[in-house]
Amino acid sequence: QVPLVESGGGSVQTGGSLRLSCAASTRIVGGRCMGWFRQTPGKGREWVASINPDGTTDYRNSVKGRFTISRDTSKNTLYLQMNSLNSEDTAMYYCAARSKWGWCKDGFDSWGQGTQVTVSS
Repeated sequence: QVPLVESGGGSVQTGGSLRLSCAASTRIVGGRCMGWFRQTPGKGREWVASINPDGTTDYRNSVKGRFTISRDTSKNTLYLQMNSLNSEDTAMYYCAARSKWGWCKDGFDSWGQGTQVTVSS
C-alpha cells in the first residue's frame, strides 16, 4: 500500500463544479494506475473514474462528459474535475491506487481517507 491524501471536497449547489486532488509519490502518480471511488451511507463503494499507466482513462456512465480525471506528475497529484454536479454525486470520494504496475481493471490496493462532496439544490 501507498499513502494517498485527498483534498478539495466541499459543498456546492446543483450545477456547480469542484476539483478533487490526491497527493501521492512521484512513482505512483507518474507510473501507476490511479482512480476515484465514491460511497454514500448504506451503499457500497462504487468506481467513478480511473487512469491507467499509459494514460488511458475510463469513467462510469453517469459521470461521462461531466467528470475528468487527470494527473500532474510535476505536482505529484491526481485530479478529478467535476462539473454539472447534481444531488446523486453527493458522496465521500476516495482516491485509489495500484502500488504495483498493472492495469486498473486488475484492482486497487491503496486508499485515501476520503473527502466529502455535498451537492444541494
